[in-house]
Amino acid sequence: MLSRTIAISMIVLLAGMIFYCSDDNDNGTNIVTGDDLTADHLTAIAFTDIPDEYIELAKTEFNIFYVHTSHGSQIISGMGLLEDESDLYSFNNGDSSLTITEYSDDLGYDSDTSWVPITRQYLEANGSEINMVMWSWCGGVSSNSESGINVYLNKVNELEQDYPNVKFIYMTGHLDGTGMDGILYQRNNQIRQFCNDYDKILFDFADIESYDPDGNYYPDASDACEWCEDWCASHDCLSCDCAHSHSFNCYQKGKAFWWLLARIAGWSGD
Repeated sequence: MLSRTIAISMIVLLAGMIFYCSDDNDNGTNIVTGDDLTADHLTAIAFTDIPDEYIELAKTEFNIFYVHTSHGSQIISGMGLLEDESDLYSFNNGDSSLTITEYSDDLGYDSDTSWVPITRQYLEANGSEINMVMWSWCGGVSSNSESGINVYLNKVNELEQDYPNVKFIYMTGHLDGTGMDGILYQRNNQIRQFCNDYDKILFDFADIESYDPDGNYYPDASDACEWCEDWCASHDCLSCDCAHSHSFNCYQKGKAFWWLLARIAGWSGD
């Protein structure tokens, strides 16, 4: 009887392992663990704590391939505002600045994998130079399925396996006003849970849009960042062309991205 119980337990365990190795239902055959870093609204607030030396280190160490369409451009616009404030945050401006190669595309919709060969082709052609890759969603998370998000997670994980010297940054989808009962909320939490479970690097696009700097939560907000208007009515805010949104939303994302780069460069966050 004991042997039979052990055998049944092994079958159940193996069944679970098979589930976790499925392209449709899982996130990779050999899941790569990484740096366990998440850039969110709290990191935008912590931006001012970053020692200058780690900003400088990030500028010299990282060469980034960033693929995005209009929503993803919000990060770049926010970085532009920071650069206007200080040359310390310069990018694409010579040898002493951060290098970001932008490419126009996004992660598509349910189970789309067209972005994978684009990534591979670019890395094969420029692999000795590029050491960080980030892809942005447009509206693809809002109408996605659990299996579709698993395909996304699985494919990024496969790229991590195949290019161990490259940092891959995962991302959540932008807010769409559907709140905590919406598909977006569920699928973003799916991405967050995976990144938390397997120590991935995550840029939490939606979380940054969900909180003002005072910590007030806006679960029903959209990517237009309605709360940003109220915030900037009583605070000094810089202005830029922020696609689909308010300049302050871009500004917060730019700060969160520099925080993430500093942490990857070795800053402890303390």
